[in-house]
Amino acid sequence: MRGAGVVDEGNRQIGNAGLEGEERPAPKLLDQLRESLRLRHYSLRTEEAYVDWVRRFILFHDKRHPRDMGQGEVQDFLTHLAVDRNVAPSTQNQAKASLLYLYRYLLEVNLPWLSEMVQAKRSPRLPVVLTPSEVRTLFDQMEGVMALVTRLLYGTGMRLMEGLRLRVKDVDFERREIIVRDGKGGKDRVTMLPDRLVGALKEHLDKVKALHQQDLAEGFGAVWLPDALAEKSRGAARAWGWQWVFPSGQRSVDPRTGILRRHHLHGESVQKAVRMAGRAGELVKPVTPHVLRHSFATHLLAFGHDIRTVQELLGHKEVETTMIYTHVLNRGGMGVPSPLDHI
Repeated sequence: MRGAGVVDEGNRQIGNAGLEGEERPAPKLLDQLRESLRLRHYSLRTEEAYVDWVRRFILFHDKRHPRDMGQGEVQDFLTHLAVDRNVAPSTQNQAKASLLYLYRYLLEVNLPWLSEMVQAKRSPRLPVVLTPSEVRTLFDQMEGVMALVTRLLYGTGMRLMEGLRLRVKDVDFERREIIVRDGKGGKDRVTMLPDRLVGALKEHLDKVKALHQQDLAEGFGAVWLPDALAEKSRGAARAWGWQWVFPSGQRSVDPRTGILRRHHLHGESVQKAVRMAGRAGELVKPVTPHVLRHSFATHLLAFGHDIRTVQELLGHKEVETTMIYTHVLNRGGMGVPSPLDHI
């Protein structure tokens, strides 16, 4: 029977090598998919997700080639995700986006029905927001680099990966600004650098610079650069300004190029540290790095800052996205007192 068990078992069998078969078309297909995504500058995380969904789609249909399938097979797969796997609407929509990319850009098959398929409806949900006292409790349970990362995320409103991909050159101590490069949607923006973090961040960067100088002395020190900048400017990869603000404690092999170098901290490491701090502080609310971004926005509005300013700091395209935080301000249910309080 087709289902989650078959998909999971199939993934274990094929690993990263692709699908097995006499003609073995799938490994070539998946490799072409990766190359296509890289040519269009999709992120590594998006590449991994799209390739995985296409692999699952093929396995679900008994390793048939996507060219031999159509609307019915795509609909069956998406229905399986929603009904049998009970995945979230966002997960189902990501699977649909993966298949849309496969057919439209890689196979170059004109399938208008795919883009016209009903998008899984996401129910509006209020974000989890910590109170200022809960934020302090969380910070009290953390120390070292993880504490600095967490405080910076809350103090600037950056997304987790925006903070971890921060370069030394984009921290302006004199202007008390941080430039967020290539954020969501490929946009740049400016956010504030909290005064309370200046001293700790300078001290941290002194240690990072010493680590970078040690890497250079050992024949390393080149960091990953975007948009083939390493080819245009040979010395940029080793320049201090291009180094990660939060480098990893050890070197690792780049999954795309195979080059051994120092990457930035792994996102899961920060997520784990925040979860553990939340448990240690006995916080009832689920705590993640993104909750700090929600809290940043809500607290700014509570302090009286206008919503357009908050929109710019968060990098939201539409102000309607930012308006969700007006519903969770610390003013009671809808910003009015209950009549019970007047009795």
